[in-house]
Amino acid sequence: MPTEIRIDPLFPEADAVREVAGAIARGAVVVYPTDTLYALGASARDVAAVTRICRLKGRRRDQPMSVIAADGAQVDRDVGIVSSLGRRLAARWWPGPLTLVIDAHTHLAQPCVGAGGSVAVRVPDHAVACALARVARTPLVATSANHSGMAPIARLSELDEAVRQAVDLIVDAGPVAGGAPSTIVDARGPKTALLRAGAVAWDRVLESLS
Repeated sequence: MPTEIRIDPLFPEADAVREVAGAIARGAVVVYPTDTLYALGASARDVAAVTRICRLKGRRRDQPMSVIAADGAQVDRDVGIVSSLGRRLAARWWPGPLTLVIDAHTHLAQPCVGAGGSVAVRVPDHAVACALARVARTPLVATSANHSGMAPIARLSELDEAVRQAVDLIVDAGPVAGGAPSTIVDARGPKTALLRAGAVAWDRVLESLS
C-alpha cells in the first residue's frame, strides 16, 4: 500500500514537501497534482524510476514523456536549451499549461527524450508541483496518472486501483482543474508548430508572439 501525504495546494507545508521530494530523489514513483491533471512522476534523470512509469502505463519507451520544472532556471540548468522564440512563449505562458519542445540536455532519462534529442517541458501553475521539483532538485516526469488509453484524472477518487498499488507515494492536494491537458508547441525552430491542442488555444499562442 503506497503512502498518502496530504499537502495544501496553495501553501505547501515544508515538512511534507521535503518528505515527498526526498522520496523522489531516492527513486520513488509518485502520483502528484499539476495545474491541469494528476500526474505520475519521478526524477526525470532516474532511468529506473522512469522505466517503471513506462511499464505502469503500458507505454512504449519510444513515446517520450513530458517533464515539469520548478522555474525557468531549472529548465535551463537541468532540462534543455530554450530558443529565443521559446523564451518569448515561456515569458507569456509559464507558469501555466503550455508545454514547449526544446533541445534536451544529455543527462535526462531516455524515455523523456524524443526524436532528434528533444524534450517536452513546462513550468506548471501549481505550488505543490513546483515545490517538489525545486526541493528534489530535479525536473519531474509529468505523464497523466492513468494507464495509456484511459481517461486522465483530476481527483484522486478517480485513480485506478492498479495504478494506486503500483506507485510508492501519493500526494493528495485536493481536486485540480481537469479539462484539457497542456498544449504542446515545438519551439525549436524559427517558427512554432502545434503538436497537441490543449488548454491554451493555438490562436492565443500565435497572438502572444505578434
